[in-house]
Amino acid sequence: MRKILEKCPSCGGDLEVTRLSCTACETVITGRYQSCRFCRLSPEHQGFLEAFVKSRGNVKEMERELGISYWTIRNQLNELIKALGFEVELIAEEEGDVKNRRKEILDQLDRGEINVGEATERLAHLR
Repeated sequence: MRKILEKCPSCGGDLEVTRLSCTACETVITGRYQSCRFCRLSPEHQGFLEAFVKSRGNVKEMERELGISYWTIRNQLNELIKALGFEVELIAEEEGDVKNRRKEILDQLDRGEINVGEATERLAHLR
């Protein structure tokens, strides 16, 4: 199914649905309708949401299916939550996890297990 346009192709302004019609009896309803918050998601966010639902929220399964790390999944989930208009609140446990993961990455760098570029990328995904 094709996604509804959200921006005017001419000027870039917001578009809204103003007409609905029945494919069976051709009844037409006019008015101003907002699209749902899921309809406004980017294709990337929609794909992530589909994978999340398909895996029933099982992050390990998502890691295997998408080929990305736990931390990347967590970051993408937080981005999706923000895109849906909700606040992302880090609970104390998650903040501790981030601190521990940051220390682990820096320790790996210190031991020479990863290079600076890889460490930088991993640290960026923690935010």
